[in-house]
Amino acid sequence: MRPLNRQTAPEAKTYPERIIQFGEGNFLRAFVDWIIYNMNEKANFNSSVVVVQPIERGMIDMLNAQDNLYHVNLQGLDKGEAVNSLTMIDVISRSLNPYTENEAFLALADQPEMRFVISNTTEAGITFDPACKLEDAPASSYPGKLTQLLYRRFKTFNGDKSKRLIIFPCELIFLNGHKLKETIYQYIEHWNLGDEFKTWFEEACGVYATLVDRIVPGFPRKDIDAIKEKIQYDDNLVVQAEIFHLWVIEAPQEVSKEFPADKAGLNVLFVPSEAPYHERKVCLLNGPHTVLSPVAYLSGIDIVRDACQDEVVGKYIHKVMFEELLETLNLPKDELIRFGKDVLERFNNPFVDHQVTSIMLNSFPKYETRDLPGLKTYLERKGELPKGLVLGLAAIITYYKGGKRADDAEIVPNDAQEIMDLLKNLWATGDTQKVAEGVLAAEFIWGEDLNKIPGLTAAIKADLDSIQEKGMLETVKGIL
Repeated sequence: MRPLNRQTAPEAKTYPERIIQFGEGNFLRAFVDWIIYNMNEKANFNSSVVVVQPIERGMIDMLNAQDNLYHVNLQGLDKGEAVNSLTMIDVISRSLNPYTENEAFLALADQPEMRFVISNTTEAGITFDPACKLEDAPASSYPGKLTQLLYRRFKTFNGDKSKRLIIFPCELIFLNGHKLKETIYQYIEHWNLGDEFKTWFEEACGVYATLVDRIVPGFPRKDIDAIKEKIQYDDNLVVQAEIFHLWVIEAPQEVSKEFPADKAGLNVLFVPSEAPYHERKVCLLNGPHTVLSPVAYLSGIDIVRDACQDEVVGKYIHKVMFEELLETLNLPKDELIRFGKDVLERFNNPFVDHQVTSIMLNSFPKYETRDLPGLKTYLERKGELPKGLVLGLAAIITYYKGGKRADDAEIVPNDAQEIMDLLKNLWATGDTQKVAEGVLAAEFIWGEDLNKIPGLTAAIKADLDSIQEKGMLETVKGIL
C-alpha cells in the first residue's frame, strides 16, 4: 500500500498560506479544514493553513510525515439517504511546533498575505497565565502565543491596519471570542505593550465569537483496514465525522465577504448575535438528549437511534422537541423546525451507536441548564406545564433510584456524591411525595426551590407513581 504524501498523491493542490490554525486535533481537521477545502474547491478561496501545535506534545510529526494530507470520512443521513464518503484534504501546507521552532512560528506574523487565525485549544485553552512573559519561546498559554504573534505583526508592518488579522476561536465556550479578546487585553497590560499596539489591535483586528457543531468520533479504529483498502493509501490520520455541520460566526457581513463559505454551499452563518443559536443548540439538541436518555433506558432501549425509531419513545422525543422546547425559542419557526429535523437525522445516524447511558452522567445539572429554562418559558407562554419535560425529570429521578430494569440490567446512576446521597435517602422513605418535594427543594442543584413552580410537585409525584405502578412505556403512552 502506498504511503500518503504529495509525491504519491499528485492531485493534492497547493495554495497561498493565509490561515494560521492553533490546534491539529480531530475536530479542527474534520470541521474547519474540511470547510476550507470546500471553499477552495467551490468558491475559489485559494487559501492554505499553517498548523501551530498549541501544546508541547501533539500530532504534528504525524501530519508532516504525510505532507499534511489526510482523509475525512463523513458518515450519516443526508435527507434520509445513508452517506459514507471519503475525501482527501489538502489544505494544510505545513505544521509547526513553536516549542522547537519558535522563530518559524513568530515569522508567520511577517507574511503579508496572512489574514485569519482559527483555534480550538479546548475550553481550558483560553486562559490568562500571569507567569507567561513576552520573551518566552513560546508563551505557555494560547492567548499568550497569539499576543506574541500579533505584537510581532504590529512591529513588522509598523502598525499598518491593512495587515489586520481576523480571529475565529472555536473553543466550546459561550462567547468564546469575547473571552479571548479580554485575555489578549490582559496580556497587553501585563507585558506593557503600549497604547499604540492596543489601539492597532482594537481598531484593526477582529476577534469574533463562534459556535461550532459537528460530531467527530475521530480515528476509525474498527473501519481503518477497509478504509485504507478503499483509498489505497496508508493514511494514519483518517478522521471520521457526521455529515451535519454548523458554524455560527458573530461578525459583520464584510467579514463574510472575506470568508465566502456561503458561496461553497456550506452551513456557515454570519450573524449579529451568536446567543439565539447557542440557545437553539442547547434547547433542541442537548435538551431532548437529556430527557430521552432516562425515558429510553427505563423502557429497555440502550441506543439513541433505537429510541428515535421506537413506536412509543420516538413519539415522545418528537413531542418534547417540536411541541414543547421548540415553542420556547425566539428564532423563526421554519428555521427551528429545519434545525429540529436535522437533529433527528443526527440522532438516527446508522453509523453511530450512541449509548443513552453515556448521556446520563450528571443528569440533574444537565436538566437544570438544558430543560428547566424551557419548562418555565412553556408554562409562562401556554399556562400549563409541558408534560414531556415533566416526565423527563420524573424519569431522571426514577433512574437515580438505582436497582434493576425489567430485563434485569443493573441501573447505575453517576453524579456528584451530594446528589447521589440525597436521592438514596429520599427513595429510602418509600414516599413519592417526599421524593418529589425533596428533589425539587434541592437548591444546591437548581439554585431555587422548584416546589414553587405551580403544579410541578403534583405532576412529578403523579409521574413517579405511574412509573412505579405501570412501568415507563405505559407512562409515556399516557402523555402522548
